[in-house]
Amino acid sequence: MKDLKYLAAFSIPSVALIGLMFQNYWVWATPVFAFVCIPVLELIFPMDTSNLDDKTADSKLKNKVFDWLLYLNLPVVYGILIYGLYLVSTSNLETYEFVGLIFSVGIVLGVNGINVGHELGHRQKTNERFLGKALLLPSFYMHFYIEHNYGHHLNAATPEDPATAKYNQSVYSFWFTSTIRQYFSAWRIQKKLLKNTGNSFWSFKNDMLWYTFIQLAYLALVVLTFGPKTLLFAIASGIVGFVLLETVNYIEHYGLLRSQTKSGRYERVKEVHSWNSNHVIGRIVLYELTRHSDHHYKSSKKYQVLHCHEESPQMPFGYPTSMVLSMVPPLWFKIMNSRVPRSMIVSWTLIALL
Repeated sequence: MKDLKYLAAFSIPSVALIGLMFQNYWVWATPVFAFVCIPVLELIFPMDTSNLDDKTADSKLKNKVFDWLLYLNLPVVYGILIYGLYLVSTSNLETYEFVGLIFSVGIVLGVNGINVGHELGHRQKTNERFLGKALLLPSFYMHFYIEHNYGHHLNAATPEDPATAKYNQSVYSFWFTSTIRQYFSAWRIQKKLLKNTGNSFWSFKNDMLWYTFIQLAYLALVVLTFGPKTLLFAIASGIVGFVLLETVNYIEHYGLLRSQTKSGRYERVKEVHSWNSNHVIGRIVLYELTRHSDHHYKSSKKYQVLHCHEESPQMPFGYPTSMVLSMVPPLWFKIMNSRVPRSMIVSWTLIALL
């Protein structure tokens, strides 16, 4: 039964479904649940720093229930999205209801869409990667697959990485810099991959072109199926989804920096280059994303067997709570800046001066 604890990850789409069914002020239940109730629960429940022994980890890796818990997110996410589009196209919603639905569906797209798409995007099987990309589609972030796997994991905790927040950078600034830089970084990586394999820009191997076409086709299908007034809803909910991702990106590596060797290359990614959190509620709801240090240490490692490393920098709160705190930059800086290693602060200062 302990293996089924990750069913709690479906609590957010369940609350979103309630909002969609009852509408009115219930459409705001998802944001309240995600960013008020869950943070409160994180403060109540104790942290769990324990790691699995080798035998237990091997058993969990062989247990397919953990994979199916991820696959189930595909019909859940698209079911919530389609229901939301249907309501917008057929109901006379008040403005506050329309906005509430955007945030409710957008949160589902971010938490159960992009987050699970990220996990599946690291898998070796083609069908799992396909599911991962399908979960990125409604948030218009299919390029994330390329930039994250071929860019972020190579450049994390360096100034070259768009998804690493600089020391003293606000989350609002980061939303723009990370979103824009990641998109263009994905194109640069794609062009390099095409060149290395001897393919042209217009080759069928150009995934970035495919992603662009598929995402535009998705919007066209939305308009053709549900009418033109659903276009704004589809775009806005997708934006909410990827802004949530960027908020998570912000807290995952905030202020952390890898040292450069005498040759000018960066040291390899270590456990100290990602913020770790052992708060159980966030761990379960986000499929262990909060054990981010171990994920970067070995990106192919499945979520159910990720470890806590004592040397990893520890967040004082879980990821959901930290996302809320990041929205108030002075409070975020006051809490987090003192936890960033002094050597890294000095390095960021020098980089800013140069």
